[in-house]
Amino acid sequence: MQPETLMLYKLIILYILDRVDFPMTNAQLTKFITEREYTTYFVIQQVLSELVEDQYISSESTLSQTLYRITPEGKEALSCFYKKISKEIRDDIDTYLTNEKYTLREEVSSLADYYETGSGEYIAELKIIERDSSIIELSLLVPTASAAETICTKWKQKNADIYAYVLNTLLEEDKAES
Repeated sequence: MQPETLMLYKLIILYILDRVDFPMTNAQLTKFITEREYTTYFVIQQVLSELVEDQYISSESTLSQTLYRITPEGKEALSCFYKKISKEIRDDIDTYLTNEKYTLREEVSSLADYYETGSGEYIAELKIIERDSSIIELSLLVPTASAAETICTKWKQKNADIYAYVLNTLLEEDKAES
């Protein structure tokens, strides 16, 4: 593959990550680029790996996904070369992000992962992130990997309801005091 072509794919990813104020998953980036047939899945994985290695983007892996953010070095590189991305591609990215921003943010706002403790139990770590701040974090000790996995899966589906319940419960007036 031509170095100019690889550079274009890197710039596209940097441009996308620069346009959002939240991390994006490997799946989100891959879906956008492959649906438009800019390149293949395998090329995107190579480009992401090189961008991380060159420290233009950072990655954070959880049980089910890898999240990417642009770094200051990535922003600097993009500012020098972003015009190498055609106006049509930049417009396509901007339109996509305008239309899908809330859906994309929602997909990465709830994080769930688990790990085994030294005693053979598991801790499920659950979070809701908004604007780079954690608005709730729960760590639950459970007896099996299966239970931890179930909790993580259900957290993705029910985190908003759980957050609302916790908040309402903690803020409601104690009826006995009334």
